[in-house]
Amino acid sequence: MSTPRFLTLPPNVRRTYVETSRGRFAALEGMPGSGVAEHCPALLVPGYTGSKEDFLAVLQTLANAGRRRVVAVDMRGQYESPGCEDPSLYTRAALGEDVAALAEALGPDPVHLVGHSFGGLVTRETVLAGRVRLISYTLMSSGPAGVDGPSAAKARALMEAIPQLGMDRIWTLSLEPDARSRGLAPEIVDFLRARTLGNCELGLRTMAAELLTAPDRVDELAKAAEDAGLPILVLYGEDDDVWDPREQAAMAERLDAAKVVIPGSAHSPAVEAPETTAGALTDFWNASERRWRCGSSF
Repeated sequence: MSTPRFLTLPPNVRRTYVETSRGRFAALEGMPGSGVAEHCPALLVPGYTGSKEDFLAVLQTLANAGRRRVVAVDMRGQYESPGCEDPSLYTRAALGEDVAALAEALGPDPVHLVGHSFGGLVTRETVLAGRVRLISYTLMSSGPAGVDGPSAAKARALMEAIPQLGMDRIWTLSLEPDARSRGLAPEIVDFLRARTLGNCELGLRTMAAELLTAPDRVDELAKAAEDAGLPILVLYGEDDDVWDPREQAAMAERLDAAKVVIPGSAHSPAVEAPETTAGALTDFWNASERRWRCGSSF
């Protein structure tokens, strides 16, 4: 799981909720500190077992580049966003509809959409559904299909352990000892506990199954993006240990997408190299907006 290195909100970043046609979602929102905010808003979607705090280190920098709103969210049932007892609402397609509703709530301008890890598989569904106005799309540390190898084994083990033990026991027996062995500050450990226990257990089980079984839809995404004139960025850490960097590079080629490899980063570039990651996103977003303002359709 992504582990933030600090929890103090930077200047001009606030905790809030976004009200949508599909419910209420907890969010962190970065707003420009001064000057005219003329750039389109951005929506950042975390991965499995993650949360909006995975983007905390980049929000201020992204917003200070003159963007009207930069919003990172908890998906349905994640941490501080309300969950539900309907497993069909935790599928990739249903979560993608939630993301579309969030993007609509940030309008009327088109939105820069970013999906990290499992959030990339979810936001891909949003793009393929084609019902919201997007100005760019970024896949961050995400792959063409579901996970395999050690990451798949971890997701499967969690999915199978939840009904037997519950997240409280899983935290006590496994996740807390791991967090403490990494020498994390007490407040970070406390946050990880709150996030772990705040997650909806049904949501975690269903999303794990979705993460394991996601098909390769890259060719569909490439066609949808070409038809819409939607620029895509594939961004990942050089040492990503969830989806192989070579697999992500091949995906970028299939998508005819821009590609940025973040040095010194593994699976969580927004945590591990926030300034480099924020700079890459800002450059890509600004280039996408210049193209849009010059009359290209999206």
